[in-house]
Amino acid sequence: MLSQLYILFISFGITDAIDILLVAIMLYQLYKMVKGTAAVNVFIGLALIYIVWIIVRAFELKLLGSILGKFINVGVIAVMVVFQQEIRKFLLYIGSNEFIKNRNWKTIFALSGQSAESSRFVLDEDAVINACFNMSETKTGALIIVSRKSDLKFYVNTGEIVDSALTDKMLENIFYKNSPMHDGAVIIKDNRIIAARCVLPVTEKENFPSHFGMRHRAAVGLTETTDALAITVSEQTGNVSLTVNGEINSNLTKDKLRYLLEKNLKN
Repeated sequence: MLSQLYILFISFGITDAIDILLVAIMLYQLYKMVKGTAAVNVFIGLALIYIVWIIVRAFELKLLGSILGKFINVGVIAVMVVFQQEIRKFLLYIGSNEFIKNRNWKTIFALSGQSAESSRFVLDEDAVINACFNMSETKTGALIIVSRKSDLKFYVNTGEIVDSALTDKMLENIFYKNSPMHDGAVIIKDNRIIAARCVLPVTEKENFPSHFGMRHRAAVGLTETTDALAITVSEQTGNVSLTVNGEINSNLTKDKLRYLLEKNLKN
């Protein structure tokens, strides 16, 4: 076995280095695509199993290698099932004009998805809280998404681009009942209102509480697969809720909402 490894080492050439580099870039880009979502744990798990399989083959452990080999053989199908949303998002991005405009070596070879400065989650909490409780008094339904690490570009593209400063009046105007953009969700990123009227996935939980409406279903559906925060104002009761990781914190006061926002926006 040592002689085989030695032969492998001395035959290592420039094409092998390029091959490894391209695979590393591809894996890193895939990791960035699923970072911050529930799928990232599956991605890491599959990568670890594949590494173990390579080591097992190198040491010629036939029984364990055979078992892991069967799993690897169906791995492509498993990946397609588990990552169907991410694959769809990736293919839509590749086929869009945005990919053609943004392709450059700096983007492709970037070693970090975000700088330390841009990884800080900044939010004008007063603007969001005041807007939510003003809408609560008038029972104006609202769904506000606060982006953290997850890339919500796919959901941004389903709505209307706004790209405006974050103020309580702006949020209230968007969700005003006669406004053309009051349906759907508002997405906030880097303390700016990026888009409105966005379409979000709804949860498929069978035991979802019946007293919650479609806004809460969408809030849970998005936060189950991303690390975003979802603030909901009920049109029926005026109750304000914050959903994190698929869990709804309902009937919040201003102080409780502020506490939960500060807690979840910390690095």
